[in-house]
Amino acid sequence: MSTPPPAPPGKAPTTAPAGPWAHGAAWALGAVVAAFAAMAVTAGLGLWAAGAADLPGGAGAFIAVLAAVVVMAAGGQVSLSGDAGALAGTEAELTAMPLTVTLVGALVAGSVFLRPLRHHAVASGRTLLGVAVPTVLLWLAGLGGLCALARHDFPLTLGGDTTGDGGDLGDLFKDLLNAADPKVGFTTDVGPTLGYGLLWILGVLVVALLVSRRTPLPARLVRHHQAVRPAASAMLLLLLAYVGVALVIGLVVAATKGHAAETLAVLLLGLPNVAWPALGVGIGGSWEGRADGPFGLPMPQILDQVLRGGNGGKDLSTVDLSNLASYDGRAWWLLVIAAVLVLAAGFVTATRSPAGVPAWRHALHLGVAFAVTLLVVTPLTLVEARFGLSVLGIGDLGALGAEVVLRPHIWATVGLGLLWGLVAGFLGALLATGVRRKGEAPKEPGNARTGR
Repeated sequence: MSTPPPAPPGKAPTTAPAGPWAHGAAWALGAVVAAFAAMAVTAGLGLWAAGAADLPGGAGAFIAVLAAVVVMAAGGQVSLSGDAGALAGTEAELTAMPLTVTLVGALVAGSVFLRPLRHHAVASGRTLLGVAVPTVLLWLAGLGGLCALARHDFPLTLGGDTTGDGGDLGDLFKDLLNAADPKVGFTTDVGPTLGYGLLWILGVLVVALLVSRRTPLPARLVRHHQAVRPAASAMLLLLLAYVGVALVIGLVVAATKGHAAETLAVLLLGLPNVAWPALGVGIGGSWEGRADGPFGLPMPQILDQVLRGGNGGKDLSTVDLSNLASYDGRAWWLLVIAAVLVLAAGFVTATRSPAGVPAWRHALHLGVAFAVTLLVVTPLTLVEARFGLSVLGIGDLGALGAEVVLRPHIWATVGLGLLWGLVAGFLGALLATGVRRKGEAPKEPGNARTGR
């Protein structure tokens, strides 16, 4: 490598260009800012469609709720609280991730993170850390700032008849509670939020490296490139395909069935919360849950019916393919869609792998990749939402208490994913036999040995 010429006499040497860490920090700042901006826009549109712009408290309340949604999308924890003085007690809990916002943030952060690495033939560990470390630190700093914004209290005014019988007792309870100036609100648990936020951003960066087909890896990891990346990228395409199918269905429902604003709110906030359980159910997996009370989370009507089917929502119901089909026979299409898309993932894995890889190895790669994918995304679909109010220690008022629970059977679903991946990987390799793949020379016409 040639050395730069010496500076002319009488002139000071020019300043050296910024090192790789400064260059990496600039890209890291871009990745963090772009990801948070995309998440905020997606969450803001979803909240606007859900009617959050009309919340009491004006712009301040909307900004606080928006910050809370972004925090939750990044794995953070938001605690609900209530206060009605000595007259009443409240209990509230919400555990859920708005996965549309999560997915948008992950795609943007991962894409920008990979951009500076693609200019290298082989990315050294120093180069990789020069982008990854600033990205993680800036992400945690931004998440900490959102935690400070994600807190607000709303006044709770009770109208109508709280007991549902139209009697004087209900009017008395209503007057007592309104006199106590009841409030409900939320705050962010900073410690757990930063802990889960660290896992979130590390997971995004690792997945981005795994699924990228053009980004170079450190020399020690290059030999694992062809074993991991084809299956990993196929799994990302599978998840995005399910989101795409659900998006089309949702837009059709919004255009033809009414309640367009509510449907758009679901699409912008929780589309993968519906799409990815459909994948799990389609391969034979199951969830359990219940929906009890006068209100619930936005979800397809068939799912709400199943969750309320166990003793009116008092008992847990199993959400699986047969149970869904007992309410609507069209649920069997989930099996057909799963078979087609998982097999397509097997085909994509085979076509993106080097020539000469045996079918059994394709099966093993896809089986492990599908099992790991479900192990990651299935827990994200957990939903637990509860709200209860008791007056003078009498207990929950039926009209003011509700519970929605949806828990995945994780390990059973992961095991089924392994089996489906093995079969789809093997069949996909057989289907890709006649497709030219990387490292395979084009076939010449005639017999190569005889020259005919």
